[in-house]
Amino acid sequence: MNDLTPIDTKQSHGVQKAPAVNHMGLDGFEFVEFTSSEPEALADLFTKMGFTHVGTHRSKNVRRYAQGDINFLLNMEPVGQVADFRGKHGPSANAMAFRVADANAALKLAVERGATPVEGRVGPMELNIPAIEGIGGANLYLVDKRGGATIYDIDFEPVPGATVADHDVGLHTLDHLTHNLQRGRMAYWGDYYERIFDFREIRYFDIEGQSTGLFSKAMTAPDDKIRIPLNESQDEHSQIEEFIRDYKGEGIQHLALATDDIFATVDKLRANGIRFQDSPDSYFDMIDARLPGHGHDVEEMRKRRILIDGAPETGGGLLLQIFTENMVGPIFFEIIQRKGNDGFGEGNFKALFESLELDQVRRGVIPATKESA
Repeated sequence: MNDLTPIDTKQSHGVQKAPAVNHMGLDGFEFVEFTSSEPEALADLFTKMGFTHVGTHRSKNVRRYAQGDINFLLNMEPVGQVADFRGKHGPSANAMAFRVADANAALKLAVERGATPVEGRVGPMELNIPAIEGIGGANLYLVDKRGGATIYDIDFEPVPGATVADHDVGLHTLDHLTHNLQRGRMAYWGDYYERIFDFREIRYFDIEGQSTGLFSKAMTAPDDKIRIPLNESQDEHSQIEEFIRDYKGEGIQHLALATDDIFATVDKLRANGIRFQDSPDSYFDMIDARLPGHGHDVEEMRKRRILIDGAPETGGGLLLQIFTENMVGPIFFEIIQRKGNDGFGEGNFKALFESLELDQVRRGVIPATKESA
């Protein structure tokens, strides 16, 4: 492969649907829960990514790691859903949570709309946090909006002396997360989020690399804070299919974490030992022609391998992004800075896809093509 070109505009389109009524009172992501048979490796990863262990569950083997308004839970319980999930998937994201106006009312409405409720063990003086079955058997919790005592105040003991800012690298919000799906399942999961949570489709992509391809449907909640692109492979060799084989099922593919200064954040993460996916120099050679008037130092982006996308000349703003290598099994992270652009870096999708394809070639997953040789 000699260059990375922006995605063909014929392959992507915005989908204009009016925002739905927010019946659930959705208000962003509350947390994502991870598990592993080697929990200290995840604990070390979270610390390197700028998160601090600020709380330990009162009765369960669960830790809370926090940075900005992002919460990661590390669940090491030996029994129950998390143990079953860990046994099947290995290092994984076994749950996520949405903030809602009224958790019990949201659960009732979700079940009325066809969701499957999940029962969990609740200890003395602990909150009973409603949950439904989500992607790949992961739990999807419904957590009351903050306003007074939070779930962390009630269910967790604070770590003495620890603060959210102890290891901060500038990450403040979970911007979006993606789902990798079995082929033919995009309609099912799109309907799941539309029917239960009033999500709407905002973008659709048909992405083709040198050897493989994928479809991606970007969904957003009525609050516009919970965004979940759904990815489905076009063939049996793509990164989506490799993920599903490695993960042994559908699940969260990557989590995008927002910063207000991606250059400083990436420098800190690299200093902490976080490894990022590479992009060839040809990508950076094309930036000025592809995005005239972007106003950023291309050499500084090249040095850090930070990608850029947007439409600055037509008022579409910019976004800057970079992707880590796989960090939790096949799950990786995205670092993103939005500067007036609400997309997902679709101009970079083909670049990212082909970069991942090159990695697959190096690892012998797919054969080299004339372009990638």
